[in-house]
Amino acid sequence: MAPKEIVHKMFDNDAFSQWLGIVVEDISEGSCTLSMTISKDMLNGFGIAHGGITYSIADSALAFASNSHGRQALSIDTSINHIESLKEGDTILAVAKENALKNKFGFYTVEIKKGETVVALFKGTVFRSDKEWS
Repeated sequence: MAPKEIVHKMFDNDAFSQWLGIVVEDISEGSCTLSMTISKDMLNGFGIAHGGITYSIADSALAFASNSHGRQALSIDTSINHIESLKEGDTILAVAKENALKNKFGFYTVEIKKGETVVALFKGTVFRSDKEWS
């Protein structure tokens, strides 16, 4: 199955990413770019985007990038650094890149950007199962 077919199949069954308003901008083997606009219901008590918002788009980018090779992959370790705050109306991009791919594990970084500014950095490790996408 081609990377775009896999991601579209995953996205069609991903109610959470759809609910967030995530848009798949680009997908290829080992990489993925997603976009999303911060809405009022994503803000915390300080009037800025909840940290879970950038985490969620990065996690979706990781999932799509790591499954793009045709084998089902699941995250086993992730972390995020929040660098800049986001406000309602901000549009962000999550750009996932594969750093290393092994038989059973994949290692990825995701930059979350507002324009040219990096607002968060995410790192993820996935377990690559033997199950193929079909």
